[in-house]
Amino acid sequence: MVTGIMKTQPRNPGYGFTLLELVISMALGLLVLGSMASLFKTGLNSVMLVTQRAETQQNMRAAIDLMVKDISMAGAGLPSGGIQLPTGNGSSLSDFGCDQAAICHVPAFNYPNNNYMYGVIPGFNNGVEANAVVAAAPPPIINDSITVIYSDYNFPLFEYDVAFPTPGDGTSIALTPNAAYVPPPPPVNAAGGIQVGDLIMLSNSLGTAVGEVTNLGPGFIEFADRDPLNINQNGAASNNVKAISTGANTIAYRLFAVTYYLTVPANGQTPRLMRQVNGLTPVPVADDIINLQFAYDTYNSGNGSLDPNQSNPLAAGESPNLIQKINIVLMGQSILNNGNKSQNMYLATSVSARNMAFRNRYQ
Repeated sequence: MVTGIMKTQPRNPGYGFTLLELVISMALGLLVLGSMASLFKTGLNSVMLVTQRAETQQNMRAAIDLMVKDISMAGAGLPSGGIQLPTGNGSSLSDFGCDQAAICHVPAFNYPNNNYMYGVIPGFNNGVEANAVVAAAPPPIINDSITVIYSDYNFPLFEYDVAFPTPGDGTSIALTPNAAYVPPPPPVNAAGGIQVGDLIMLSNSLGTAVGEVTNLGPGFIEFADRDPLNINQNGAASNNVKAISTGANTIAYRLFAVTYYLTVPANGQTPRLMRQVNGLTPVPVADDIINLQFAYDTYNSGNGSLDPNQSNPLAAGESPNLIQKINIVLMGQSILNNGNKSQNMYLATSVSARNMAFRNRYQ
């Protein structure tokens, strides 16, 4: 009897995976790819975030470093308490923050308190040109300006002998290099020297006055009436250049009246911080600055205490001559944008006004 043997046919390896195995493997693969894509996107966002913060911080630090340099010099070389500009019959208020085209870049641009030139002029809520709206600024939207005034010691205008060609007429001065200085000073109109729009402080036996340069040559400077800053008021009753034009031993210094403010360009660009000096053309300091605020620690002469963080000392009846410290808060928006995601950052610092009035609170 022959017994048949049943043989099992071997499985054909060419059959591959089953449909269920393929679906499971694809699902697992998609999960892995999705996780990798999410990690990649997170990495890109982190890189963009760090780049935004680094760029914004660098931009803001450059701006605040320049402001600190100017503000720390406030009042340097000025007579104690500042300078009274033209007053009396025939006078009118003089301007700051304006250029040679008679464009004033801050909304309120007259010297305060009957035309007085302080070392620091606070500009509460006066910090955006033409009162434009900085849409990105945080509410309540308050942007300030600041104007600081100090003597320029770099150009040696004091190395000249100063004379008035016509005593009693304050429209010009003649300058002759003083032989005591070797080498002699450069011509006043040399590169980096005096230019039209600059402010010149003149001091002699009769007092101190300020004139705006309207014309100059190697040995003369003119202060014609109707200058863009309305400083040269030869017809004013007092405190103009004419009032000291018969005095002796006149010394001249260039002044820097520096105004910081924000402007919103009309072509859709982001707000920028501007620096304007004397009657010259403003220059940009930093882009994407959306908020600028100042507060002042001011000595209260009435009770002998310090009034901290005064946002508007002029309105509070505080004298700018008694400002001890200026507190600065600057807010910037990232220059690089990741879609619509912009980074906003604050940078704050304080500057001691070392050339302003000093009060020993420890005596």
